[in-house]
Amino acid sequence: MYNRNRANRGENRVIRFKCTLQNTIADVLRSRGWQEVKEESGDWDFYWADVGWMREVFDHCYMEEHMRLNHFRNHYELTRKNLMAKNLKRLRKQIERDSSKIEAAKCDFFPTTFELPADYHIFVEEFKRSPNSTWIMKPIAKSQGKGIFLFRKLKDIMEWKKEDSWKIDGTKDDREPVENYVVQRYIDNPYLIGGRKFDIRCYVLVTSYIPLKVWLYRSGFGRMSNTRYSLDSIEDTFVHLTNVAIQKTAPDYDPEKGCKWSLIQLRMYLLAKHGPEPLKLYSEVWTTFLSRAYKVHRK
Repeated sequence: MYNRNRANRGENRVIRFKCTLQNTIADVLRSRGWQEVKEESGDWDFYWADVGWMREVFDHCYMEEHMRLNHFRNHYELTRKNLMAKNLKRLRKQIERDSSKIEAAKCDFFPTTFELPADYHIFVEEFKRSPNSTWIMKPIAKSQGKGIFLFRKLKDIMEWKKEDSWKIDGTKDDREPVENYVVQRYIDNPYLIGGRKFDIRCYVLVTSYIPLKVWLYRSGFGRMSNTRYSLDSIEDTFVHLTNVAIQKTAPDYDPEKGCKWSLIQLRMYLLAKHGPEPLKLYSEVWTTFLSRAYKVHRK
């Protein structure tokens, strides 16, 4: 029997959970020995809810202190590419206003970013100021490298824009609105390992926003591209994207070797090649995580 007073003291606590999914998530919750609540009105401690439940129910229900969800209401402020960029820009402006431009410059860890089609005209002005630059387009809500491409000429955008039937002049048509994209200045001189691009996948758990509590999972990994880096072919996704879903389809991909390094392997490589100096990178990365969480913690 669950006794809330005893549970608050940490005695014989039985976690009661609800889950809107019937997949591996539900299996893991059951395997922990937690008690599943299937009644609609049943009391629960933890709810693994899907996005639909969050949108329909969250704003209309009262949750007691002991209740926890797998999502925060506005989690998309960080998980959507366009909203994350918006919040980082706001953070930079806030720091510049409250402190100084020198302090705000610490937020310059992400490239110039615009949302299309909303920022199309502003983007074109920036594009014309740097005519030889390479840019990268990303759908705001897709993963695994889907829909991403690089370009150097505005006509490439015009062809893509025409295909998706944008209406940047404000006129309407009867077709479904297209998904928004973010466009960013491409970092064309990245640090390479063995001549190949890589990125770092880290996992952060936010258990509370008021007060702000953020946990960093130590066992992340580095993702490597399968092909040596070059700007000669910007259409080659095996060169420019490190997504595993992309790389494992490369003709010469070796599933035995894979394309991942653990963070420990990556640290050892940097330490052996450059000494302890690059290890400061990890504390700087941690600072960026905190900055992102801080900016949205009152939303």
